[in-house]
Amino acid sequence: MREANFESALSDRISEMVDSCIGCGKCVESCPSVAPAGIAEVPSTAIIAGVLDLLRTGEGEDASRRWAQACTLSGECIKACDYGVNPRFLLAMTRVSLLQAQKTPAERRRDGVARYRDTSRDVAVLSRLQLEGTVLDRLGQRAQSVAKPSEAPQFVFYTGCNVLKTPHIALLALDIMDRLGSTYQVMGGPSHCCGIQQMRTGDMEMSGRLGTNSIEKMSHSKSGQVLSWCPSCQVQFTETTLPVIERLRGSKPFEMIPFIRFLRSELDHLKPHLSGRVALRVALHKHPGVAGVVEAATEILHAIPGVELVDLQQPAVGLQSVNLGVLPGYKRQLQRNELEAARRAGVDALVAVYHSDHRELCAHERDWPFRIVNLLELVGQSMGLQQHDRFKELKLMQDADLIVAECQDLIAEHQLDSALARAVVVNAMLGEQPLPLQARPTQATPGTGAAAPPVEQR
Repeated sequence: MREANFESALSDRISEMVDSCIGCGKCVESCPSVAPAGIAEVPSTAIIAGVLDLLRTGEGEDASRRWAQACTLSGECIKACDYGVNPRFLLAMTRVSLLQAQKTPAERRRDGVARYRDTSRDVAVLSRLQLEGTVLDRLGQRAQSVAKPSEAPQFVFYTGCNVLKTPHIALLALDIMDRLGSTYQVMGGPSHCCGIQQMRTGDMEMSGRLGTNSIEKMSHSKSGQVLSWCPSCQVQFTETTLPVIERLRGSKPFEMIPFIRFLRSELDHLKPHLSGRVALRVALHKHPGVAGVVEAATEILHAIPGVELVDLQQPAVGLQSVNLGVLPGYKRQLQRNELEAARRAGVDALVAVYHSDHRELCAHERDWPFRIVNLLELVGQSMGLQQHDRFKELKLMQDADLIVAECQDLIAEHQLDSALARAVVVNAMLGEQPLPLQARPTQATPGTGAAAPPVEQR
């Protein structure tokens, strides 16, 4: 498949969807980003009309530009549309159009390469500060671990890139699949890029090329299913790349299923393995951007013996925590309100699903009277499975020099540069703290590491 064909088919898909939109404005009215973006007073019909104009001609209302830039990928707009239009996809293509109007192709290519390089570096360093080589092999992160197997597995398990920064989550997913008797091949990381970094810089040629190449590598499971962990990759593949490939070939090479929804579909097989009682009062940190995931996570928590699930009555917004970064003040407010609600509710743990949620929230465990855990940790605990959360342990230290010193054995094993490792820790671990830690921390929760002064936020 030539990349030019990909871009042409993508353009046709955009045009058809634009023509299908009647401009009723229901998508705008359902969107949680409208008020914090400061455009609530603009008529919803004018905002969506401006988006259609931007996609057709490159010209449109300022409020429409602001709406596109403020999209947190919550997906409420998709639910609101009665005409089969995907407004979230149209907003993504609007952002691409705006970037293409602002920068030359060469500039967009350079920006995409820089973002890809930075992501690759951060993923490689943070995973290697936590994992030995044999474990990296298990996660498909060395050349010999991604060779095509002699017999097709039931599933391809696609990690995406950034979950490798919190590898205990991905390892627990594999442990659970092993216990269920599922066969799989693990793919992911920068060598299996979904193309989202390039799309975010407006370089659709490279985005299509990378995404298509990764799809070719993943197209060999017996079930015709790829189980995905990362919600950003899920949206990128299922709303952009796979529909274009289907348009060009007449069929999709596979169905991509979010892992948590897969786990719910296997709940009858999973329940006999949930034999250990987990006596915890918990609340679920919710993001609704991938349809059915919050509902699946809720059902899984209800299936764990001893778990008491409390509804904090907080808004569920965005695809995952990182996507709320387009509205930083709103994001901090949501996170602060949720932590306060969890304290009032007297929970033992705030349970997140996705990796970016865990990275951004876990250090707050230092200051609040409850744990921050991933859903799979509770599933694993009931099943007698455990993977150490080294990321949280390191981040709670809140000292880059101490973290690097703590990881010297792995730095030596992987032949990492200590100065580079420290820079990545500062920026990609400690610097990823949208809601600052408390200035005068309370005593750390036993077993979670000593309290330390907060780092300066970037």
